[in-house]
Amino acid sequence: MNKKNILKKINYKVENTMVSTLGIEITDFGDQYISGKMPVDQRTIQPFGLLHGGASAAFAETLGSMGAGSQIDLVKYSVVGIELNSSHLKSVKEGWVYGKATPVKIGKHIQVWEIHITDESKKPVCISRLTLAVVDKR
Repeated sequence: MNKKNILKKINYKVENTMVSTLGIEITDFGDQYISGKMPVDQRTIQPFGLLHGGASAAFAETLGSMGAGSQIDLVKYSVVGIELNSSHLKSVKEGWVYGKATPVKIGKHIQVWEIHITDESKKPVCISRLTLAVVDKR
């Protein structure tokens, strides 16, 4: 299966979830990264018209979790977030934000991913670190 078809399948799988509700779309992936974009619109802004920090955190956790899931046998295991740290660096009022998650550590029981979110000018908006547990499926 080619990358375009895999991306279509990934984005279809998240339909009717918070991921699709926020407008998050996965745009690229490789062995050591996953990338996506999220709109800054009525779904993701706070009452003052700025990108909501919780939306950025949800975007970061989505990318990190999907990246972590790509590193395990999803038939036997699952990944669950156990800690998310996000530093909000710049406000955004409109357009899109772009995220890229890369692994810091891929272990048998724990994974750590770093997620960088930027605006359309590639200026840093948020940096997050996500720690996930690798657990047996039951």
